[in-house]
Amino acid sequence: MTAPVYLLGGYQTDFARNWMKEGKGIVEMIQEAVSGALTAARLEAREIEVAHIGNFAAELYCKQGHLGGFLAQIDPSFSGMPTSRHEAACASGGVAMLMASAEIEAGRYDLALVIGIEQMKTVDPAVGGDFLGTAAWYEQEAKGIEFPFPKLFSRLGDEYEKRFGLKEEHLARIAEINFSNARRNPLAQTRSWFTNETLDLASGKYAKPAAGRLRVRDCSQITDGAASIFLASENFTRQYADRRSLKLEQLPRILGWGHRTAPMKFDTKIFESGNSPCVLPHTRQAIVDAFRRAGLADVWRVQGIETHDCFTTSEYMAIDHFGITKPGESWKAIEEGIIDFDGRLPVNASGGLIGGGHPVGATGTRQALDAFKQVTGQAGDYQIDGAQKIATLNIGGSGTTTVAMVIGI
Repeated sequence: MTAPVYLLGGYQTDFARNWMKEGKGIVEMIQEAVSGALTAARLEAREIEVAHIGNFAAELYCKQGHLGGFLAQIDPSFSGMPTSRHEAACASGGVAMLMASAEIEAGRYDLALVIGIEQMKTVDPAVGGDFLGTAAWYEQEAKGIEFPFPKLFSRLGDEYEKRFGLKEEHLARIAEINFSNARRNPLAQTRSWFTNETLDLASGKYAKPAAGRLRVRDCSQITDGAASIFLASENFTRQYADRRSLKLEQLPRILGWGHRTAPMKFDTKIFESGNSPCVLPHTRQAIVDAFRRAGLADVWRVQGIETHDCFTTSEYMAIDHFGITKPGESWKAIEEGIIDFDGRLPVNASGGLIGGGHPVGATGTRQALDAFKQVTGQAGDYQIDGAQKIATLNIGGSGTTTVAMVIGI
């Protein structure tokens, strides 16, 4: 049995901000993520023993690599502290979480800081779309293609159409739910964009075609942002709880995790899944692994899900891959209101990536932070009633890297 890994709190920047317009960059984002997390968790900088940063492409967007070195730069207590940076496209934050938790489990350290971060509003959309193409097989799937990722995830919808049938109205409803949920979240990028999602998304610029079957409303946002969270050993957490007159069992931990990597090329993934009931079987297996490690029989043992809706098609896929419905029947959960904020199993109460924002390297860490908020009753207006366990799904590339977690009390 592995040693437990606890979550002690963290911090998220406002995902609506444009840091370059503020005259600030990725270093200032790191600084805010650290100071905000220390304040939120009531910890001292000198207590942190190791730090992990999840980031996709700072070298492209910001002309800056070696991000771990900035931690030693921003606080004297961090000088000499071991740090590392992890890249797995849009799953970079999730992988950073896994690497930090593995060190806690191994007994190397008692308190780790995880930061997920991306500054994306440094270039125009066409250049940014090309940068994002490096999360796919660039030479074969993205080079010379305008906005390659909407096209790849449109093809995910095409595969659902081919195997099971797929209606645009169901994808549109996913977008409505996530934008509506975002209005409850004071840190969500789109919280003030709409007054009536159903009307505003049905026509105008949000209904315009983006790529293939996808419309603008089906796509996640280009976002600047960072999210940070502390992971701790049982020994440290016990002392932490004692100092605050808390009980150990009141603090959440990572109950289970799954991590799988599929072939890079989308065509290869689809070919491999030919004999599987799931379109992305490696993603399904990561979810199954997380639930097995958490000792949960099925998805109905959690009270909410934060999933990777980089596009509405990826959330549509996640619904049946989590087992909310049988394969190909995600539409039933949408029509029956199961995934609504007040439904039987709310999905993306935060607004997700479409409503909340998607700073690529930060998303996996932000999902974990929102899970922490939910199970500790700190989610405010987007709090899920009775939340004790939340599942997360963080995906990199076109379903290439998958990190799934169950976080709870």
